[in-house]
Amino acid sequence: MSAASSDPKKRGKKRYAAGNRHGGKRWRGCRELEVGMQGILITCNMNEKRCTAEAFNLLNEYADELLGPEKLQDNNASSSEKEEEEEEEDEEDVDVALKKEVSQLKTSGAKQERRFQSLDSGANNVIFIKTQNLESDKLVHHILSDLQATKKKKSRVILRMLPVTGTCKAFEEDILKYLTTFLEPWFKTPNCGTYQIAFKARNSSHNKREEIIKAVAGLVGKLNPNNKVDLTNPELTIIVEVIKAVCCVSVVKDYALFRKYNVQEVVKEDAPKPDGTAAPTDTITAEEEEEKYALGAGEETEGDGNVKADEKQADEDKGDGE
Repeated sequence: MSAASSDPKKRGKKRYAAGNRHGGKRWRGCRELEVGMQGILITCNMNEKRCTAEAFNLLNEYADELLGPEKLQDNNASSSEKEEEEEEEDEEDVDVALKKEVSQLKTSGAKQERRFQSLDSGANNVIFIKTQNLESDKLVHHILSDLQATKKKKSRVILRMLPVTGTCKAFEEDILKYLTTFLEPWFKTPNCGTYQIAFKARNSSHNKREEIIKAVAGLVGKLNPNNKVDLTNPELTIIVEVIKAVCCVSVVKDYALFRKYNVQEVVKEDAPKPDGTAAPTDTITAEEEEEKYALGAGEETEGDGNVKADEKQADEDKGDGE
């Protein structure tokens, strides 16, 4: 028997360390992006800690404008209020009083959900901000609309902000089943519109881009045959982002106007055309930077398009921004 294995202190340390690793995994699991959540996917250029700080500042600034300052409930009643309640309950049944006390303890000890909460997205250079009691698509659109109008740069490392208004398991049958209902408010008769599909998969190899895009486009066509594909300036963009075993989806407006929801590009001044009118600035730089870091991590397969996406492959490679 070796000296290390015969030393009870060292054996104890090993067991303790193993327990910590296992416990760490359990804690991490509850802090990860999961099916059923809503929020915002935010991509960055290799500085996730700073990206998270910038995201909180930006989101809180605009959420306060739209919804007012966040109000945190005080779950702990004052001692005087509790004493008054207890005096009134003296004549109540003991079991009823005990149940009320247990309920109060559970309420006071419960962790309160904040408006924004940072979680592990499951991919490098991507953070997920879980949202509570707000519509992330409207908030992100409001942010980009203001940035586009003012041209005021408010972040350095954030690249894109993609709202997540629905999540499901990241298997094709689950995605299509979920989208059948999810897409109805925009595309089911009598509603219709022009659209494109922006698809990307990170740390996931079981979904083929062309198959998912074709299947989703077929689903949209079944909801209303008047829905038409538009690669240039669609009214709506269906965002499908797969990270590991979770598929994040949303339907957004002004995807082209807001440079594929890129906060760095949307604040750039439009370059003048030869005839003197403004033309959109080239969006390659920031998006290529994001792609470079993502590919360096060796974790992505990508796509942004629809059933006719193969015809647009060159454009995607130049300006996908993911």
